[in-house]
Amino acid sequence: MPRLIDPASIRFAAPQALWLLLIPAIFGVLWLVRLVRYRRDARAFRSHRRLPVRERLPIFGGLLFWLCAILALTLTIVALARPGARIALRTSAGVDIVILQDGSASMHVADVRGDRWQRSIAFLRVLAESLQWKDDRMALALFAHIAAPQIRLTNDPNTFFFFLDHLDRESPFPLKDDTTWDTNIESGVYWGLRLLAKDQEIQGPSPNGQVFVLISDGQAWSGQVENALRLARARSIPVFVVGVGTTAGGLIPEPPPPFDSSTPIHAVLDRQSLLAIAAAGAGEYFELDREEDRSIAQQIIAIGRRRAGARAVEYGTQDLYWPSLFGAAVLAGLAVMFLRERVELALAAIAALASLAWFWTI
Repeated sequence: MPRLIDPASIRFAAPQALWLLLIPAIFGVLWLVRLVRYRRDARAFRSHRRLPVRERLPIFGGLLFWLCAILALTLTIVALARPGARIALRTSAGVDIVILQDGSASMHVADVRGDRWQRSIAFLRVLAESLQWKDDRMALALFAHIAAPQIRLTNDPNTFFFFLDHLDRESPFPLKDDTTWDTNIESGVYWGLRLLAKDQEIQGPSPNGQVFVLISDGQAWSGQVENALRLARARSIPVFVVGVGTTAGGLIPEPPPPFDSSTPIHAVLDRQSLLAIAAAGAGEYFELDREEDRSIAQQIIAIGRRRAGARAVEYGTQDLYWPSLFGAAVLAGLAVMFLRERVELALAAIAALASLAWFWTI
């Protein structure tokens, strides 16, 4: 974030030290007098000396050392006055992440750590921990045959983690319910759009970058997904797809009586359909356990933030003490480069040691 310093806003915490600037000011006047005399003597020297080749004389002679020394002394005194300036921070907006979590029957398959549902909740916890929660917000909607919104867009992490703690125990879509035995991704995307529309109605337009994160195994047995994705693209909301499960798959657990099924259902990760959804939703496809959870979370958040606009210009203060001292040290080192006599180098070294001892005492 660029920091813009307003020179008119510079203030000094110890302005009583500024009277010491009279010393480099006097030295500066004397330096100008010496420079004028040197240039006058150089012109007179050229007018009386006759050589076949025009002799080149340095413009400043040996005065550059003293110029750097005077400027270094000036910055040192400014540093003693403890300068500070008002700075402008151009802050970018955050990211609004709408989670669309699959809760259908196939999410009960235990082909990953725990089962697909518990693995998804573990990833959501990492995603939530990766947010800054100052300007970032999250919403959560679950879906199977129908969608069940859980959390509207919020920047309160306690609310989100409270729901995760309860969802971690079991899915709100039990196997005994008929609505669990379906994966209607279309309904989930529609509810995500409704969550954003409701937030805009209440809070007004958000400067945050908006993204959908669809977590599913791809068992999309119903729903016209393309229709919902077309609406998301129309609002410039990318759909990032996170696949959970394995291509080997596993059997969906049998529901309790009297809902027992005589034909076990084998569910696998439908990677091709999830890739198609990510492509149609102008997003990207990720897969749990192929990449680290935190890496996936950071990529999604980073892309969302890049889509955000500028929120505002905030103002703060910046201490200029150390930059002033650094400038003085650079000028002092540059001054030594213009010395040629050993006696002058020895005097410069003594002055540097004395300055270090003085700064150590204060």
